Amino acid sequence: MKQLIIFLGLLLNGTLLFAQNANSYVYTGNQLYNEKQYKAAEAEYRKSLDKKSQTQGKFNLGDALYKQKKFGDAAQDFTDIGTTADNTGIKAKAFHNLGNAMLSDKKYDESIAAYKKSLLNNPNDDETRYNLAYAQEMLKKQNQNKKNNQNQNKNNQDKNQQNKQNQDNKNNKDKGDPNKQNKDQDKQNQQQQQQPNSVSKDDAQRMLDALNNQEQATQDKLKNKKLKGGKLHISKDW
Repeated sequence: MKQLIIFLGLLLNGTLLFAQNANSYVYTGNQLYNEKQYKAAEAEYRKSLDKKSQTQGKFNLGDALYKQKKFGDAAQDFTDIGTTADNTGIKAKAFHNLGNAMLSDKKYDESIAAYKKSLLNNPNDDETRYNLAYAQEMLKKQNQNKKNNQNQNKNNQDKNQQNKQNQDNKNNKDKGDPNKQNKDQDKQNQQQQQQPNSVSKDDAQRMLDALNNQEQATQDKLKNKKLKGGKLHISKDW
């Protein structure tokens, strides 16, 4: 898979564009940037802008913001430079970095537009051309994923609708089929026959009372019969 070429174009001391007369804030900011202290570098670059608005400080500020993943803020700085600079080399670098910021933020359409502007100012920049192709590939994949998701959602909706339609048809068919109704009634009757006869609570109590009465009557008869017999045999205790 293609790898994105990050070309930030940091304008340090000794570079062609801003080799001379870098103020102390930018110089300090560059040192901090090289030490990967991007937030501290950002503060120094902002100080240089407070003293005097200059392309060098603004450009490097955008780089520092980019390194902190503040892609929206970085994009704003690079956009300002690209639209106001007179030097085509600076414009090309600014739009290149703008493309990187948009690409990192997954805003592929805006990234592609920025790379194209960069190439208009520097048609021979192979790194920008490579990044442009990479962004176009990512946009293609993003659109394909969206299309796949839309198709999947549509398929799910169609499937749910078909299932509902099938169920409705089945219900209507069963409702209009007398044989089906008779079968259901027979099945219900059979289930009722299989179940034991149910009695009410009052009936159950009466049955229980009757059984108790019968039991008591039986006990009374046995008791009376025993008493009516001859005298009990008494064993001698001597």
